[in-house]
This record gives sequence, C-alpha cells and structure tokens, in this order.
Amino acid sequence: MGSLTRRALVTGAPSVALASMAAPASSQAAQIITTDVGAAAARDETFWTAIQAQYDINRAVVPLENGNWGVMARPVQLAYAENLQRVNYDNTFYARRSYGADLAAVGQRLADMLGVSPDEIAFTRNATEALQALIGGYNRLSPGDAVLYADLDYDAMQTAMRWLAERRGVEVVRIALPEPASREGLTEAYAAALDANPRIRMMLLTHLSHRTGLVLPVAEIVDMARARGVDAIVDVAHAWGQMDYALPSLGADFVGLNLHKWMGAPLGVGALYIRRERLGDIDPFMGEDSPAPGSASARVHTGTANFAAFLTVPAALDLQGRIGAGRKAARLAYLRNLWVEPLRDHPGIEILTPADPSLSAGITSFRLAGQTTVEQNRAAAEQLLDRFGVYTVHRAGVASGACVRVTPALFNTVEDMVRLRDALRTMADERVLSVGVTR
Repeated sequence: MGSLTRRALVTGAPSVALASMAAPASSQAAQIITTDVGAAAARDETFWTAIQAQYDINRAVVPLENGNWGVMARPVQLAYAENLQRVNYDNTFYARRSYGADLAAVGQRLADMLGVSPDEIAFTRNATEALQALIGGYNRLSPGDAVLYADLDYDAMQTAMRWLAERRGVEVVRIALPEPASREGLTEAYAAALDANPRIRMMLLTHLSHRTGLVLPVAEIVDMARARGVDAIVDVAHAWGQMDYALPSLGADFVGLNLHKWMGAPLGVGALYIRRERLGDIDPFMGEDSPAPGSASARVHTGTANFAAFLTVPAALDLQGRIGAGRKAARLAYLRNLWVEPLRDHPGIEILTPADPSLSAGITSFRLAGQTTVEQNRAAAEQLLDRFGVYTVHRAGVASGACVRVTPALFNTVEDMVRLRDALRTMADERVLSVGVTR
C-alpha cells in the first residue's frame, strides 16, 4: 500500500491508499461504492484496510469503546495542527478580524451537509451543551404542564429534563422503553405515555442510545407526538455520522448533535439545530441579542472556544464525505453483526439491541445471563480486558439492568470483532456451566 502525501491527506487529492475513494467511475471499486452500500461495500477489505491505515491507534488492546468520542484520522489531525499553528501565530489579530468570517464559512459547510440553513444551526462544544440550551430555553411550558423522557436517554439530558420541574414548574414523566424492542412497540410506548399524561407538552428523544445502541423510529414518534400537540427535542449525538440519513428526514424542530464523535472532528465541537419557524420557542441565552435574536446562534453562548477545532470541521466533513455515509453505516453494522448474530441465541448472554436493522447501528450492548448489577457488568468489562485484551465499557441506567457496551469504529478490523466474539462465547459458556441457565 502506498503512502499518503501530506497534500492528499489535507486536501483530499487522490492517493494510492485512498484509490478506492478517488478511483474513476469505471473501476470495480467505484461501482461497488456508488451502487451498493450494503454487503459488498461493507466487506471490501481492500478499501477498509486503507481507511484503517489513516488512524494512528494504540492497539495494545482491541479498542471497542469508541462511543465516548471519535479519534481524528490522520488527515484531520494534520489539518488541526495547521489550524492551531495559524491561530497561535496570528493571535488576536486573526481572532478579531478574520475568525468570524471563517467560522461562518464552516457553518455554511455544516448546514449544507445537514441539509438545513446556516441561521438554523449554532456551534457548541458538544451535544450536551446543545441539548441543555434547547431544553433549558424551551419556553412553551407553563406550571402544571408535563415533560417526558425515557430510561435510555443520556444522563445529563435526564438531569436537564428534571430541572424543568424547578425552572418551569412542570411535572416530569419517565418511562422505560420495552424489551425486546420493536418499531411498533417503541412508538406505542411513547403514545401510551402521552395518552396517559395529556398535559405533556415536550418530550426528549434519543435517536441512538449511548446505553444500548437502540435506534428509535424518531420520525414516526415525532409525527405521532406532533399530532397530540407535543414537541420533541431530539438527541442525535450518536446517530449522526454513525447512520445514513438527512437531518430533515427526522421531522424534528429541535436537535442537538456532535461532530467529535462519529464525524471525527477535534474534541470540543458540537452543534444545535432549530427549525427557523420555531426559533421563537427557544429563548435567547440570558437575553442574548448578538449576533441576532432571529438566529439559532443566539440560543447558546459558549464564549471563547477552541478556534482551531472549529476550523478543522471541513477537513473532517471532507474525509467522511469521501468515505460515504451509506458505506460507513454499512461497515459499522457489519462489524457489529460479526459478534452479535453468532451469539444472539446463546443462553449465557443477553443481547440488548434488537436484530431489526432499522433499530440498530454499530453500538450494541450485552450482559451475561442474569447479571444485571453495575458491579457485575463492570466485572464483565474488566474480564474482557484482563483475560482477552478487549476494551469495552459498562453502562448503567437501563431499566432492565446494567450492561456492557461494545462500540466499533472504522479503524476496527474483522479480526478485532472475531476476537471479541470468541471471548464472549467463552465467557457465556462459563456462565452456562456455573449457573445452568437455559433459554
């Protein structure tokens, strides 16, 4: 495999290693890429080996905890280094005279990729900051109204929803999502909660749960809620960049997202989205009137942030665009299925994420049969690391009990997933022998 030139990495110019991304349309690789984002693209190991080579990763252990944040590929790191040098060299002369226009151009690029208008988005440091601004600023609540969230929603977002009881004088309703999950069952769970609590005016939805990897049928739930006069604030921190979809397809008016998870931008970059017609339903931050009350940017005030990180967003978007959202989603699902499907019916292990491909992506969680405590699942994750050299993380907060989360990334290999699969089969077999569980 040929080496990448610095220019090719930063600008996206064709190179030997990325030939399958830059190949002529007549080539077999290009035909696979452009006409089939399913099985063939996911299994194109020549292509994925080239992608894996763009990540400088410590492989002393198998890294399968990539949900916290997504490391930068080498092209993005190089762009980040250049931007950091530029900002540091030109100092406040650049910050006060040129950064604003440059950031606006980055915002336009992001808006184009999302399929929305620039005045409908604002940069934040992460999805948490974005969603806290949306939840805290939502002004259509009155004392006596209610809000709704679920067990699989992110912890900080649950805290923000509960805070509304003090901030807005509302009742807070919490539900547990059904297991096993189905599209119909998930939609019905939210519909039942809204029907049982007719004073609900706003709800939180997590498109892809950080706890289990469950994907909600967000568009269906948003439509159902809207018909009942209920707004949805949607968390796509893990969905955007892991799945292939356009933001408007969700039908959501208020969305918080990350760029440093699945889009591979530097740490400290997120964004919020407010549909233009709904800007007035989110208060400007503490009376913020700059740059304009009529833009999403007035709904959050981050203050001085990492200029270089935001300036590097186009490099991250360039790389993701050359890989392709559909091809990336197919690869992550393929890596997931390499360990999930062989173990799904094993009596010693419980797979929490359903087999329905519309309800899952790359992230999936498990627990050894009957082991539901935090301590047990922390121990299972430690056993994977200590015995088998596979790094994962335990998660709490699921109504049915704690679990262990597995999160593959584009730099993970088939061999990584096989190693995980074999390790889990060994642990599940031992669980069956120790307690005699059956299914």
